[in-house]
Amino acid sequence: MNEPERIKIIGVDISVVNFDLAQKYLFDNFDLARGGYICAANVHTTVTAHEDKNYRKVQNSSFMTLPDGKPLSVVGKKRGKSSMERVTGPDFLEEVLKRTENTEFKHYFYGTTQENLDNFISTIKRNYQNLKIAGAEPSVFRSLSNEEEDELIKRINESGADFVWIALGAPRQEIFCNKLAERTNAVWIAVGGAFNVISGVIPRAPQWMQDHGLEWFYRLAKEPGRLFKRYFVTNTKFLWYLFKEKGVK
Repeated sequence: MNEPERIKIIGVDISVVNFDLAQKYLFDNFDLARGGYICAANVHTTVTAHEDKNYRKVQNSSFMTLPDGKPLSVVGKKRGKSSMERVTGPDFLEEVLKRTENTEFKHYFYGTTQENLDNFISTIKRNYQNLKIAGAEPSVFRSLSNEEEDELIKRINESGADFVWIALGAPRQEIFCNKLAERTNAVWIAVGGAFNVISGVIPRAPQWMQDHGLEWFYRLAKEPGRLFKRYFVTNTKFLWYLFKEKGVK
């Protein structure tokens, strides 16, 4: 299968995929994906990448950059990419777990707090009883030293992991994947808050709100202090940058 087309949205190359196409491309080309990484892009990461050329290079160097944010798939459709649909990190993660539950694929999970990680691991063990978990460790919430990076890579390689799931938050997680993935034989996937969503620590919006691109409103109502700047300032910037590049017609 050929690599999915990418569409440039304010300078960031977003994969023209939907849920099924993204899964198919990953599993049909898994050996090619080893040592690479997948990003789940939204308006926040796209604006950040637009404003930071180094982070933009990280996003554009991925094996695949999923249109996690609804506005990205909307822009894609407006530009004639009718097959482009939103692919969220939590949904993508759960589908991969489902597909690999009764296989030899092994998973390594890195990120969030120890408590939240324990909740997540308990949840997936309950839901995917035959899943092979190669390892799990929480984030240290700071940059790793070179020695710590070497030790992490050694643990991952010795575990035999095929998937490494990274939940550190953007842009740190994508930079982390870009720096370290090539030193392993695994596919690294940056999934933000997916561990906490799947375990129920962060509640998901009702499906109808997700379908209509209103998940941001649901999350804002839950965490207004933390998310106000992201949704109002960043979304405004996104629309302005689109206008400047004449991206929405």
